[in-house]
Amino acid sequence: MPKKIRLGIIGGGGDSLIGVLHRVASFINDNYEIVGAVFNPDYEQNLAFAKEIDVPTNRIYTDFDTLVEEELKLPEDERIQVCSVLTPNFLHYPMAKKLLENGFHVICEKPMTMNYEEAKTLQEVHQKSGKVFALTHTYTGYPMVRQMREMIKNGELGRIHKVDARYYQGWINTVIHDKEKRSTVWRLDPTKAGISSCIGDIGVHASNLIEYTTGLQIKSVLCDFNYLYDDNQMDVDGTVLIRMDKHVKGVVRASQVATGEENGLAIAIYGEKAAFRWEQEKPNFLYKMSDTEPLQVYKPGHAYNTELSLNASKIPAGHPEGIFDSMANIYLGAARAIRGEDYNDGEFPTMRDGVRGMNFIESTVASHKQGNIWVDLD
Repeated sequence: MPKKIRLGIIGGGGDSLIGVLHRVASFINDNYEIVGAVFNPDYEQNLAFAKEIDVPTNRIYTDFDTLVEEELKLPEDERIQVCSVLTPNFLHYPMAKKLLENGFHVICEKPMTMNYEEAKTLQEVHQKSGKVFALTHTYTGYPMVRQMREMIKNGELGRIHKVDARYYQGWINTVIHDKEKRSTVWRLDPTKAGISSCIGDIGVHASNLIEYTTGLQIKSVLCDFNYLYDDNQMDVDGTVLIRMDKHVKGVVRASQVATGEENGLAIAIYGEKAAFRWEQEKPNFLYKMSDTEPLQVYKPGHAYNTELSLNASKIPAGHPEGIFDSMANIYLGAARAIRGEDYNDGEFPTMRDGVRGMNFIESTVASHKQGNIWVDLD
């Protein structure tokens, strides 16, 4: 087993869901060791949290800039090699940029930046750095999503005609109907979250899943948002018609106010030969549908799956795997890239996915604000 990769964590302290998801994912395949961090902007809380999760406190720093400065003073074989950026959206770009410029690999939460211009700038910095950049579109780590990607690549569906992706949640219902609460939540504050809430937070996962599985690119969008209240600046619901090619159309449906929904990400892809359907809340089932054959169900861990899918399965068939395993597969792919090992280009989302995501988000906002018209992506 190669020596563990030295990992730094920025953000994700306290009861942060993203924090525990990333920490557990980094441990699952025994590739990483957390050696330094700034979990929280309050230094006392930062130290207390490090002690709570048993991370040595000698490299728990007061702030992000101090972490970079002090780590660079250490010998190269001791300093942090890769940093996970788990902060609110508005900090992703400046932190990722500084890390890359100073020779650190980066694993970053999405959306990658606050806007498309920042994304293109970060892409240039990344290209100059020669470092690994992984974007945590978590759902690309599921074995059956990877199975779908490889089967589509191998022509199992034939020419694709129609794509339908949805991501329905209900969590903002608890705050959106309370004027005081909706004015204080950072995800509904454009200065912290960016220009979009619903599409920027979850709709972009659906669009990424479309491009990841089909190998096609979204070329233009027509979008209609719902803000619910006149004083709310951010979309909490949206429907996006998409064109991927002359004869390939689809829809992305996303909502944070879908009452009673939990984490309802799902995708259906229809081709001339067959179709696939997959749901995040039932991740171990990939359905292949046909007009001429009975419904087929693919499940993880079986020898009939592709190498990319099997590499993402850590336990035998019939043992459920979930969101922690999915994120762990992205960390595993990033570890291979950091070590200079061979890896499949589907093992982790990259800078390109981040740029595509920001282009999609901005184009949907432009489409809605310009009167629900078609807008081309770059």
